[in-house]
Amino acid sequence: MKISRYQNDAPINGGKLLASSTAVMRIRRAVRAGRLSLRPHVVREYQRLDKIAGDFYGDGRLWWVIAAASDIGWSLQVPPGTRLNIPTELSEVAGII
Repeated sequence: MKISRYQNDAPINGGKLLASSTAVMRIRRAVRAGRLSLRPHVVREYQRLDKIAGDFYGDGRLWWVIAAASDIGWSLQVPPGTRLNIPTELSEVAGII
């Protein structure tokens, strides 16, 4: 499923840039409200978010979905032991963003 964290963001600077991603805020609110199906995952040593996204979604570019749902920053590497919330249904994520 093709989803983009920028699909609903307004163009700025003459259309050269996009406003900050609203998708991240929407995902975080949905997690807090219990509107997303989630699977917990504890990061093991040498795991990165893009590799985890590749394992769960078949597309490492969706790492940002896991980062947003887990309320973590924008780093592909997180410390071992970090608890992630992995949305199990990308269709739910697409409906929110």
